[in-house]
Amino acid sequence: MSESETPALLGHEHEVTAEDIRALAGASTPHFALQVRNRIRRLIAPLPAEHPARLEGERKIARLEELADHSGDPRGTLGISH
Repeated sequence: MSESETPALLGHEHEVTAEDIRALAGASTPHFALQVRNRIRRLIAPLPAEHPARLEGERKIARLEELADHSGDPRGTLGISH
């Protein structure tokens, strides 16, 4: 679900929770892992370092980056060395 579909997550009327982060990261695919990572970064940016949602977000960001690194997506080189 995008921020436009859930504007309350980016506003001040809802405090971001670890459950929000888990729901957003959910069943991410390699193709969308970096987009989801960016959304999580925006959500946790204003939170203090010890906030549970920030800690969960940082864990999920690491997992999403790992997922994106191992996507098997050949678009970067198309098998051609430069």
